[in-house]
Amino acid sequence: MPSCVCSLPSTTQKCLTPLPNCPNPIPFKYSPTMPLHLSKAISFLFLSPKFKSPIPMATLSSISSTPKARLRGVVFDMDGTLTVPAIDFQAMYQAVLGEDEYLRIRAESPSGIDILHQIENWSPKKQQKAYETIADFERQGLDRLQIMPGAAELCGYLDSKRIRRGLITRNVMTAVDLFHQRFGIKFSPALSREFRPCKPDPAPLLHICSVWDVKPGEVMMVGDSLKDDVRCGKEAGAFTCLLDETGRYDSPEYANVDHKPDFKVSSLAEIHTLLETNFHLAP
Repeated sequence: MPSCVCSLPSTTQKCLTPLPNCPNPIPFKYSPTMPLHLSKAISFLFLSPKFKSPIPMATLSSISSTPKARLRGVVFDMDGTLTVPAIDFQAMYQAVLGEDEYLRIRAESPSGIDILHQIENWSPKKQQKAYETIADFERQGLDRLQIMPGAAELCGYLDSKRIRRGLITRNVMTAVDLFHQRFGIKFSPALSREFRPCKPDPAPLLHICSVWDVKPGEVMMVGDSLKDDVRCGKEAGAFTCLLDETGRYDSPEYANVDHKPDFKVSSLAEIHTLLETNFHLAP
């Protein structure tokens, strides 16, 4: 028996004015999640004097559904995203900048400090010392390198869907090579900070899109940094997903940042469902 909806939408569970010749009336109930333009359109159809026959429920379903965006590639950050955080960035920044300068810049940059940007205009001697300090912290991180839980499974899932996988890191290429060798998972292209300009500039992501011959709007950038990964993705025109394991970005200090992610997860395992729910995965 065909179903139809009430002619007068109601917040109650009763049909106030059933449509004529409707053998199986189903009450239409407003939903706070329904777009306003859609609820108005349905109400207009129900109440219009020109409307003579009920709308099949299948038709209503097709009206309310929207096509999923096509996704053809996912680009990952490395440190803190594909790998367990192993670098004490706060200690690194303090060692490079000094305590007072670190606190001043931190207060002015709620989304985080871009250490490479901070030192790029320093004198050659001072800059060299800064890079040596950064490299020392990075070497210590390599000694403790571990793959992030869920990373291998997520990459396997993307491979099963033939979705491209890329990598952008502000670490050096030596670290990328070690990751590939140690864990047997390769990303292509895989861009390190030797590619200039590096994140948060969108250039690396746009370069990967060009190599893949896909549009930025068909790619997602996944990372654990608002200032580097989300900004890079947003400025390139890609979808963005912030990995926030500890909930640090729920703090009020991040409420008014310039670049906010399209999605936020607390583990890489959540991305599988996120992709299935929101995207049409097509190579």
